[in-house]
Amino acid sequence: MSTAGARLNQGYDYRETLGPESDGVKLLDYLSRRYRHSTAAEWSARIDAGRVLINGLPTCPGSVLRRGSELVWRRPPWVEPEAPRSFAIVYEDEDLLAVDKPAGLPTLPGADFLEATLLYQVRAYAPDAAPLHRLGRWTSGLVLCARTPVAQARLIGQWTTSAVGKRYRALAGGCPAWDEQVIDAPIGPVPHAVLGNLHAAAPGGKPACSRVTVLERRADAFLCDVDIATGRPHQIRIHLACAGHPLLGDPLYVAGGRPAPETRALPGDPGYHLHSAELRFRHPHGGHPMVIACAPPPLLRLAAEA
Repeated sequence: MSTAGARLNQGYDYRETLGPESDGVKLLDYLSRRYRHSTAAEWSARIDAGRVLINGLPTCPGSVLRRGSELVWRRPPWVEPEAPRSFAIVYEDEDLLAVDKPAGLPTLPGADFLEATLLYQVRAYAPDAAPLHRLGRWTSGLVLCARTPVAQARLIGQWTTSAVGKRYRALAGGCPAWDEQVIDAPIGPVPHAVLGNLHAAAPGGKPACSRVTVLERRADAFLCDVDIATGRPHQIRIHLACAGHPLLGDPLYVAGGRPAPETRALPGDPGYHLHSAELRFRHPHGGHPMVIACAPPPLLRLAAEA
C-alpha cells in the first residue's frame, strides 16, 4: 500500500509529564538541557511564540517548573526527509497484521520522521495495529503488529521468552572458511564520536546469539540466512562483523563488531543489505504454530530464486 503526497506534514504536539528532576528548574534551562537537538536560543524563540505550553497555557522562559505538570511543544508542520511511504500486507486476521517494510522507511517516529514512518502508514490502514518490534531504517521485510490488547500482551510474552523464531537474509563481505557458525558475542554500548555511545560488540554487554548459514558464495561476498534467538540492537550487523565478515557496504560496523575509530557514520546510514525473512510463533488467539515468510529483494535472492 502507498500514500503519496506533499512532504510537508501536519505538525505534532510533543507531550511530557514532568518528573521530579524538573522541580524548581526554569523552563528554558530544562528544555536546553534535556532536548539538545535545539539550542537555547531556538527554545527561547518557541516559548516566546507561544508554542511551548505548561498545563495548556503559554508561558515564559523563566517559568519555574513543578513535577506532575504537562509540558507540550506544539511543533509546526515541517518537511520530513525523503523515504518510501508504502508497505505490503503479508498476512492479516482479526488479531494480527504482518507487513513488508521497504528499506529506507523508519519503523517508528524519531529525529525528523513522523508521517514518513511505518507506524504512521500502517495506522492509516489499520488504526488498531501496534508494531511488536522494530527494524532498522535500511532493513527491509517482516514487521508483525498486534491488533488487540490481548494479542499484544500474549505476543510480547513470546518475544520476552525468546519463543519467537526470527530468520533474516543478509549479504556479507568476503569468503568465510565455514558453512555454518554460531556467534554469541555480547552486545552493549561503546563510545561513538557523534552519539556518545552506540551498541556494538562489548565484553560486558548483554548475551546475544546468532546462527549463520551460508547459502551462496559470490565473487566478493556471500548470501546467508541468520537465525537469531535474541534481538539486540543491530545484532546481525554486529555479529557478522565479529566473525570478520561485515555486511557488504555497511558504513558503520567493521571487522571485530565495533565502529571504526572516530567514525561519524550512524546506525541509520544506508549501504548494507539485510531483510527480515521469516517469523515463527504461536497465534495469540488459537495457540497454533504460525510461520510467516516474506520474499527478499532481488539482490538478496538465491540464483535459483531469481
